[in-house]
This record gives sequence, C-alpha cells and structure tokens, in this order.
Amino acid sequence: MSNREVIVTAEEAKYRHNVTIGPHLLDVDEPQSAGGRDAGPTPYELLMAALGTCTAITVRMYADRHQWPLQGVQARLSLARDHADDCSQCAVSTPRVDRISLFISLEGDLTDEQRRRLLAVAARCPVHNSLAGPISIEIREER
Repeated sequence: MSNREVIVTAEEAKYRHNVTIGPHLLDVDEPQSAGGRDAGPTPYELLMAALGTCTAITVRMYADRHQWPLQGVQARLSLARDHADDCSQCAVSTPRVDRISLFISLEGDLTDEQRRRLLAVAARCPVHNSLAGPISIEIREER
C-alpha cells in the first residue's frame, strides 16, 4: 500500500501549481476565463477525477475477483460548480460541491444481475465513501 505525500507548489503563473506525488508531476490551473492559463485541470476537476478513477478501479477489481467478463469501465462525471467563482466567496461563505453526476458505462457480456451488483459496488468505492461522509481536515502552518 502506498500513501505517498502530496506536495503542491505555486508556479510563477498566477494560479498554476505543480502537484508532486512520488515520481508523478501534475499541473493544476484555472481556465483562461478565470485568470489562469488552462495549463491543467482545476481542483474540482481533480476531485471528479479522483472519484471517477476510484469508482472505475473498484468496479474492475470486483469483477476481476468474481471472474466476470467485464471488458471495460468508463466513468463520466460533471458538476455544476465553478472553482474560481466559489473561491471568490471563501471569505464570506463556505462554498462546497453539493452534487456530482457520475455516469458509468460497463462493457462486456454481463448479466443484468452482474451489472446491478457492479453499480452497487461503484457506489461504495473508498473515495465516494470519503466524500459522502464527514471528513476532518486539519490545517496548520508549516515553518
């Protein structure tokens, strides 16, 4: 099991940040319409990516464990929030994502019962469980 530290570092560009996770490097930014350079996904897009990949991996692992003929999984996600708009309100309110739409496509010669069970398992992936329940985030200044 790997629980690598995630390090976020500001770039010279206004909203662009580098995210380092072990040997992996990601760029995160805001779209040009919000003052960024669109050099990478927004934080909300990363949140959806975490949920979508966790869901797809969980479904795949379950099907593999049961030796079901799942050929592919696709998760398509969207939300009706704008990260830049929500950030502009942080000093006066507590903006939060309150609804994510997640559509799953299952490919393969699966029975209706297998499809039903895979969708039920999708709703219980670890990231889904984390987002759906209370979570404590401790913020401290590091010097």
